[in-house]
Amino acid sequence: MLLNYILIALAFLALAGVIFEEVIHINKAKITLLFGTLSWILLFVFAATGADRQLIDHSLRENLADISSLWLFLVAAMTFVAYLNKKGLIANLLHRAMPESISERKLLFFTAIFSFIFSSLADNITATLVSIALILSLSLPPNKTIRFAVLVVFAVNSGGVSLITGDVTTLMIFLADKVSILNLLWLSLPSFTAVMALTLMMSIGMNGKVRIKQQKLEIRKIDYAIAAIFLCTILFTIVGNVLFEIPPVLSFLAGLSIMFIVARLCNDDDEHDPIMEYIRYIEFDTLLFFLGILLLVGMLEQIHALDFLVTLYQYVPPLYANYIMGITSATVDNVPLTAALLKTGIEMDLASWLGLTYAVGVGGSLLVIGSAAGIVTMSKVPGLSFARYAKYGLLLLLAYTLGYVLVIGLGQVI
Repeated sequence: MLLNYILIALAFLALAGVIFEEVIHINKAKITLLFGTLSWILLFVFAATGADRQLIDHSLRENLADISSLWLFLVAAMTFVAYLNKKGLIANLLHRAMPESISERKLLFFTAIFSFIFSSLADNITATLVSIALILSLSLPPNKTIRFAVLVVFAVNSGGVSLITGDVTTLMIFLADKVSILNLLWLSLPSFTAVMALTLMMSIGMNGKVRIKQQKLEIRKIDYAIAAIFLCTILFTIVGNVLFEIPPVLSFLAGLSIMFIVARLCNDDDEHDPIMEYIRYIEFDTLLFFLGILLLVGMLEQIHALDFLVTLYQYVPPLYANYIMGITSATVDNVPLTAALLKTGIEMDLASWLGLTYAVGVGGSLLVIGSAAGIVTMSKVPGLSFARYAKYGLLLLLAYTLGYVLVIGLGQVI
C-alpha cells in the first residue's frame, strides 16, 4: 500500500514538472521519462513474489507494444512534414496562395482555414509553427497579432481531431478501436463549423488592410513528388484501413520507405543531404514526452489508481462527463488524460466516443497552457501571456461548446 502512494506521488511530481516547465527550466520529456521508468523499476523491485514480477513484466510488454505503434506512426508522419517544411514547400505554397493585399477580416478567415486544414495533415506543433510564422511576418499591431494567435491555437487543435495524423489523442482513441477512420472524418464538419463561428466572432472590429510580402522560393520537382507521396500515403491509410483493416502505422512506414527510394532514384540522396537525415528534424522531445506519460499511465493502471475516473461516469452521463473532461484537458495535459480514460475500460456508444475525441482534442484551447499549440504560440508571440489569452476565454468556450453539441448530434445520426 505504501508503494502505491509513492508511485502516485511520482505521477503527481511528473505532472507538476509538465505544468511548471517554464519555471524549473527542465524539459517535460526528461521529467516524465525519468518518473515513468522509475515507477516501473520500483514495481519490479518491490514485487512480492516471482509470479507478481511475471505479471508486471507482461503488463509492461503490453504497454510498450502500444507505445511502439504510436511512436512509429508519429516518426513516419513527422519525417514527411519535417522534409517538406525544411525544403520550404509549405511556406512557398502558402505565400503563393496569398494576394498582395487583403482585408484583415479575410486574412483572419484565411488563417483559420489554413491552420485547420494543415493541422489535419501535420502534427499540431509543426502546424502551429508555420501558422504563427505567417502571422508574425505580417507585422500587425500587437493586439491584432494576439487575436490571430488565439485563433490559430483553436483552429490547429480543431483540425487535428478529424484525422489520426493530426492529433495524438485522436490516434490513441482510434488505436483503442473506439472509433473508425470514417467516423473521425465526419468530425471535420462540426469542428470546422466551430472554427468558422469563432472566426466570425473575432472578426468584429477588423476593418483594416494588410499588404503581404511575396516570397516565392524555388521548389524542385522532387519536393513536389514527395509531397504527392505524403498525400497518397494519407489517402491509402484511410482507404486501406476502411477496406482491409490495414494498421495505419504499416501504411505510413510503407509510404516513408517509398519516399526514401524515390529520393535515391532521383539522385537526391547524397552525402551532403541524405534523405534519412530528415528523421533528425523530428521533435524527439515530444515523442519522449509521450513515452514517459504513457509509461506513467500504464503504471497507474497496474496499481488500479485510475479507477476514480470511472466514478464520474457512474454518476454523470457520458454526454456531460466528456464535456467536463474537455474543459479539464485545459489544465491537465490531454495525452495522459486520454490515456487514463482509455485504460479504465469505460463503455460508451459511438456518439459519446466522438464527443470525447473532440472534447480532449479541442478543450485544451480554452487556456494557453492547455495544449502544445498554445505553449508553442506563447513562446513565439511577443506579449502573449496567460492573462491576455484568457480575455478570449468566453469566445473560446462558446466555440468549443458549439462544436461539442454538433459532434454529439452528428454522432446520433451516424
